[in-house]
Amino acid sequence: MFIHNRLGLLESVETLINQEQRLNQVSNNLANVDTPGFKKETVTFDEMLYQANRSRQRVGKGLRINTVHQQGVVQKTDAPFDMAISGDGFFRVQTPAGDRLTRAGNFQRNNEGLLVTANGYPVLGEAGPITITGTKVDVSRDGTLLVDGIRADRLAVVTADPQGLKKEGDNLFRLVEGAAEEAAPNAQILQGHLEKSNVNTVTEMTEMIDLYRAYEGQQKMIRSVDDLDDLAVRKVGALTG
Repeated sequence: MFIHNRLGLLESVETLINQEQRLNQVSNNLANVDTPGFKKETVTFDEMLYQANRSRQRVGKGLRINTVHQQGVVQKTDAPFDMAISGDGFFRVQTPAGDRLTRAGNFQRNNEGLLVTANGYPVLGEAGPITITGTKVDVSRDGTLLVDGIRADRLAVVTADPQGLKKEGDNLFRLVEGAAEEAAPNAQILQGHLEKSNVNTVTEMTEMIDLYRAYEGQQKMIRSVDDLDDLAVRKVGALTG
């Protein structure tokens, strides 16, 4: 009985830890519901075989975090430096850690005339970081930037296999080792628009309620296993006495 109870306790604790991770993901999704271009994350459980000790293996539960790349609602803002991508594709930006990809198009012009993200990272064009020296900026559907009617550059919009993207902070993605990016010829740039987060508040709140109930269920399971252990100890004590 002790061996089976111990396994049940271990399974329940593993499940509680995994549920906490799921709750963290839901909370992060809700916290970014108003973040432009944010892509929500989901958590799936996978069974995994690992070495429990030197003599045996056991099957446990592993977590896999998945990013949902479904396009969010595109909202009109009329701000000249707000840009949204219609279709598959990412803006390329320059960071201290290297080039990164993002769907967040809430750009601005800094004091040096560079087109930058909300976090200050330069937005890349075909010729490198985009510099805007004029006053009137027009962006065509193919990403070409016209400053005071003169072509300045063209936004570097690329696409990549979602499986080859790793989510980082600041609403950025990086390519994993072995993954490649390519031009996104079918992507269209919408100036004066922003892609909103693809998080559905109602769905996430419902998920949070379900997680709370599942967490409570696992807590009851742990209490039940603990009661069984206590009963086993008392019975063994009664027999030996």
